[in-house]
Parts: sequence; structure tokens; C-alpha cells
Amino acid sequence: MIDFAPDVPRWRQVAEVLRKRIADGTYPPRTRVPSVLALQQEFGIATATGQKVHRALREEGLIYTEPGLGSFVSPTAGQG
Repeated sequence: MIDFAPDVPRWRQVAEVLRKRIADGTYPPRTRVPSVLALQQEFGIATATGQKVHRALREEGLIYTEPGLGSFVSPTAGQG
């Protein structure tokens, strides 16, 4: 778990952690990112918060979701 800053929404803070992991290669292109349930367990957040994290990263083009399979790092994510 992380120590959340009180003045920044939790979903933004968790999304930033995932952005950094994508950028540094912890989650390489085309690999699965943690599910909403996994985010809940790792960060102690609510389901809706985890869904908002995934939605934000999808809108940024960093991840994509395959129904029934999970969410994955976009092929071009982390390349600059």
C-alpha cells in the first residue's frame, strides 16, 4: 500500500503509480496490468476507484481491455 496524499484523489495517485510502472518497464507492452480486484487488494481502494484508474489509463491510451481476458499495456506505451 502507499501513503495517500490527502489533497489528491486516490484514483489519480494509483493511476500515477501504474503510469510509472508502465514507463519503467515493470509492465512491458502487451502484458497484463493488475485487475480492479488486484488494485483493491494492493492499494486498499474501492471497486469504483479501481475502475476509474483503468478508465483513465484507457483514455490516455496506455492500456486496452480485452473482454473476458483483462487489461493490457498498449503496444506503444512507455516508448518515449
